[in-house]
Amino acid sequence: MNLSQLKPADGSTGKKWRKGRGHGSGNGKTAGRGQDGQKSRSGGGVRPGFEGGQMPLYRRLPKRGFTCRNSKEIVGINVDTLNRYRAGLTVDVEKMIATGLISNPKDGVKILGNGELTKKLTVKANAFSKSAIIKIEEAGGKAEVI
Repeated sequence: MNLSQLKPADGSTGKKWRKGRGHGSGNGKTAGRGQDGQKSRSGGGVRPGFEGGQMPLYRRLPKRGFTCRNSKEIVGINVDTLNRYRAGLTVDVEKMIATGLISNPKDGVKILGNGELTKKLTVKANAFSKSAIIKIEEAGGKAEVI
């Protein structure tokens, strides 16, 4: 098989239907729009969410909370999860993604101080908690903000 032999599966494509081309076409006069009404007119129809004048659902439901447009989604990693890397290594966001520690860094990675670090590592991340910096430096490593 090559590119010149490719074609759609049988029955998957049909002839284009031209509406409003006379009675003999089987879809003349009203062209499948019915007799009268807003949806039969040119440019007719209603906007999404319109319920014929009834108070629409999005206005009937209460509004709750607030979403800040400027907030950032930070991925938190505890310092004890860094023990999976061998001593003396430089661990940055790309290495964490490559080894499967995180899958999507979103707006940044913050190292948190939960657990104990037993290996000397140079850790590069967007942010560190104070306790994480202390634990990394106590293990002989360095915490670098990128």
